Amino acid sequence: MNESFPRLDTGRRSTPSAHRAGLAALLVALSLAGFAPFAHAERADKDKPLNIEADNMTYDDLKQVNIFTGHVVATKGTIVIKADRVEVHQDPQGYQYATGTSTGTNLAYFRQKREGVDEYVEGTAERIDYDGKQDLTTLTTRATVRRLQGLSTLMDEVHGSVITYDGQNDFYTAKAGKDVAGPGNPAGRVRAMLSPRNGGAAPLNGASATLAPSTQIRTDGQSQQGQETTRP
Repeated sequence: MNESFPRLDTGRRSTPSAHRAGLAALLVALSLAGFAPFAHAERADKDKPLNIEADNMTYDDLKQVNIFTGHVVATKGTIVIKADRVEVHQDPQGYQYATGTSTGTNLAYFRQKREGVDEYVEGTAERIDYDGKQDLTTLTTRATVRRLQGLSTLMDEVHGSVITYDGQNDFYTAKAGKDVAGPGNPAGRVRAMLSPRNGGAAPLNGASATLAPSTQIRTDGQSQQGQETTRP
């Protein structure tokens, strides 16, 4: 069976720096496409009703927005969003949009099943926006996205400031940011753990991979910026 991989649109001119950033983003996109037969998110999710449980709910008639607060759990088909606060509105065509936010040390949570395979995409961030019209999920600030086999085996994992997941096309992008900076990553660069196609998957409780700048790909005599590889 032929395999399809996601397309990359960096939105930048073809400069050396943009080219280097594009390669790094492409590695992330290809890895999260699964190194597996192409599969979209569940196509039926966007047509399912949105069910929400929360401690409180208010309705803003002027803005046409429902606001749920307190241990909010929203489900729409295989989609699950958990957050401290979720705002929901619907456009005239009937498409639904949800924004989940959490405060303090808590992070909002997202999960969606991929169609045709026993795999899930899940993620956490301070803010999660779901666009029901485009089946697009955007995770913002301290974002992490994982591809799971079943619900317990980690296949790929990406950390970044902003990560978007296009469920219709199985397409990912990840951006760096200061909010993910740390002692081992002062620039807040995108970091990823990628499972090889012919290798074993990692259990969720396994140790984190050690990442280091690659020295294998060079452009104009300089190390390829923005690309990182796992070190055993």
